[in-house]
Amino acid sequence: MFIVSLNYIKSIDEVEKQLNPHIQYLDKYYGLQKFICSGRKNPRTGGLILCNAEDREEVDKIISEDPFYVNEIAEYEIIEFSPTKYAEGFEKFMK
Repeated sequence: MFIVSLNYIKSIDEVEKQLNPHIQYLDKYYGLQKFICSGRKNPRTGGLILCNAEDREEVDKIISEDPFYVNEIAEYEIIEFSPTKYAEGFEKFMK
């Protein structure tokens, strides 16, 4: 499992211009059951995605399709982790 942390490197105006394509991108990977949850940071400096990918290579491929990546709107930090304790029901997201 991976946490993908996005940090905006362009203005919020530039973020807003790519927001609809970014949402379509998110919807695609929710549909493929790769994304578990996502949302904006507060304050609005970027966002987070919880990603259930097979490996780092798959995460890199997924990120390469994000309009925020393609248009250099955000930088990405990827953190791999193995959940060992979680709320009931979360196991359905584990491979």
